[in-house]
Order: sequence, then C-alpha cells, then structure tokens
Amino acid sequence: MPIREIIKYPNPVLRQKAAPVTEFNEELKKLVSDMAETMYAAPGVGLAANQIGLAIQVVVIDISPKEEKNKLIPLINPEILEGEGAEVEEEGCLSVVDYAATVKRFAHIRVRACNLDGAQVEFEADGWFARVIQHEVDHLHGKLFIDHLSSLKKTLYKKKRRKQLLEEQAALDDKQD
Repeated sequence: MPIREIIKYPNPVLRQKAAPVTEFNEELKKLVSDMAETMYAAPGVGLAANQIGLAIQVVVIDISPKEEKNKLIPLINPEILEGEGAEVEEEGCLSVVDYAATVKRFAHIRVRACNLDGAQVEFEADGWFARVIQHEVDHLHGKLFIDHLSSLKKTLYKKKRRKQLLEEQAALDDKQD
C-alpha cells in the first residue's frame, strides 16, 4: 500500500471533472487502500482521487478521532442529492498549501454513492461529516474550497502560492548549481 504524492494547487488535474467509476474490481480496492494510507499519512480527514492525479470519482473519508482511526468511508461516484441549512466553518485542504479559510456549506445533506462492491447506498450526513463530503465532492467537480471565497481572498492566496512556488524553484536551482 504505497503512499501517493498529493497534488498541490495550481496543478491542472485539480480542475478536471472526474469521470465516473464503471469497474468495481481489485484495482479499485487497491486504489482506495492507497488513498486511505495517503490521507492518514498527510494527515487528513478526506481525499479525492484527483488529489493524487487520477480524475475519477473516488473519495475516502475518515472523520473519527485520531485514537479511533480506520473508520474509513470510501465513496464511489458520490453525489449530493439535496442540502439544507448552512454552517460557516474553517476549512483547509491537503492540495491547498498553507491556507485555511471559513467556507459556507450545507449543514445537512443527503448523499448517493456506491460502495466498493458497486452497490448503491443513500445516507444523510450532518455537521462536520457533511462538510467533509461536500469538500471532497467539490474536488470531483474540479472545484477547490478557495473557489468559495471572495475574489480578494482568492487573489491573495494565489499571489502567496506563486511566491512559494518561485521560492521552491529557486531553492532547487541553487541545489543544482
């Protein structure tokens, strides 16, 4: 179960719409296992396949407390059927480096997805669990949490990220000289 590299903003794969999964096989189970290991190692509470470079509709979630980890919830081809209420809470993202901001999300959602065997399930989620699902489903639509922010906040983050990337490139260039 290798830990995969987490793709960082502004990599274009993060903006791709993910394709539905059509084959429920051992390869999918291995991918979910790799994604889980990657998410736990990061550490994070959710990970979408496009965050590891695969534009397919697979997410893994585990919101259990650290001492109770491994209550993994894989969602294949997830869709939010309806949402109600609103909550504004702080979010971060494994693909959006060094940044967190408050984002408005539904407080309660109804979700349809497939499990690893391809069986369709429907369930409801509230609060933090609902927020994490919405965040991960956004990834599958090529959307990041920063897209929910004001244009000013988004512009400031992009500027900060460009500066980070330039500094990283300069450090690499110095090592090669």
